[in-house]
Amino acid sequence: MISTASADVEYVDQQALHDIQAQVSAARIEADINKLVSFGTRHTLSETESDTRGIGAARRWIKAEFDKISAACGDCLDVYYQSRVIEGEVRIPDPVEVVSVIAVQRGTVDPNRYVIMSGDIDSRVSDVMDYTSDAPGANDNASGVAGTLEAARVLSQYKFAGSIVYAALAGEEQGLFGGRIMAEQAQKDGWRIKAVLNNDMIGNIEGINGVINNTTARIFAEGTRQDETEADTRRRRFTGGEVDSPSRNVARYIDWMADRYIPNLDTMVIYRLDRFGRGGHHRPFNDLGYPGVRIMETNENYNRQHQDLRTENGIVYGDTIDGVDFDYAAKLTALNAVSLASMAWAPSPPAQVKIAGAVSADTTLSWAPASAAEKEHIKGYRIYWRHTDAPNWEFSQYVGNVNEFTLKNVVIDNYFFGVASVSKDGYESPVVFPGAAGAFGE
Repeated sequence: MISTASADVEYVDQQALHDIQAQVSAARIEADINKLVSFGTRHTLSETESDTRGIGAARRWIKAEFDKISAACGDCLDVYYQSRVIEGEVRIPDPVEVVSVIAVQRGTVDPNRYVIMSGDIDSRVSDVMDYTSDAPGANDNASGVAGTLEAARVLSQYKFAGSIVYAALAGEEQGLFGGRIMAEQAQKDGWRIKAVLNNDMIGNIEGINGVINNTTARIFAEGTRQDETEADTRRRRFTGGEVDSPSRNVARYIDWMADRYIPNLDTMVIYRLDRFGRGGHHRPFNDLGYPGVRIMETNENYNRQHQDLRTENGIVYGDTIDGVDFDYAAKLTALNAVSLASMAWAPSPPAQVKIAGAVSADTTLSWAPASAAEKEHIKGYRIYWRHTDAPNWEFSQYVGNVNEFTLKNVVIDNYFFGVASVSKDGYESPVVFPGAAGAFGE
């Protein structure tokens, strides 16, 4: 079956992704959010010894849930704590062990290639250093952790070519420490990370602006990559790539997954790292050059974020369970799940993509051959192009299992171009823009 997200872009519809979407349970997400709220506070500096209150109890429960999921799939997940003692920081002045919970589902073809879904464990109230007051953090960010757990429950029933990581990251409100620890360790261990999907607030549909809408979501994605060199900057000035970083093309990929597999959901790709003056756990990965985006609700309610529990002038403040729409959280969780599955079933994005065609009627793209591990997995490649002011890819051509192809009478100056890998069963990687600006790495 062929479907089109754009009139001139062919796409093979995948029934397995429809099945994954249908399996995501709002009821299970609701139960998980309720459980996380029940710990009273999950502040990074809060209680660690209690079995019922504080960050320690919360992270032990999360690990136990990942362990249950792994047991149900024949120990298919490698579940572990990842930690580092942080001190001397503005928001962590004294030594504190920042502990995240990681679950890795190893790929069968290319296990050192990773896509990651993350949510943040910790919560806070008005004073970022107040670690004793109740901080339910129902939406910010029990919703993201619950979504990550639910994605693991669903996707652990399948086997994928690449690896999928489910991460409950700590220390976000105190300075993005869990993401920083994980990104630095991944770099040290040589992980080939192709996408980080950070979920931070995926459950609210009623905005501070009075808008109530459960049909839209935002995907924040930075432009020029953070690890760009001076030489890369000079080249980009003449060849483009400002809107084609790997993070932007991951965002476009997720946007198309919403169009194709998530009923009644339209995503907006926001050309920005994050919201004004604010941050999330995808940023430490971006800092090291890894593709990463933030997936979240469209209409935020600031009365429910980072607030002491109180009522003032008839306004109720606080991030409580009644502010979460569980069906909406399930919808965004399903978006993550189908995007992770599609990328993990697809081959790795092409490496060393190059382009030529100056003063010519034709445009030639080339790329490195598939790795030895993926030679039997890959079917071929698809070239994409679009007008330079178009937000999404408009045209495509499948070119077979080659490493160079010339588009006849398609002038290089009039379009942006990219290449995606295609598996034998039709799953495609994100599109790779030529040169350093768009590279996903080896």
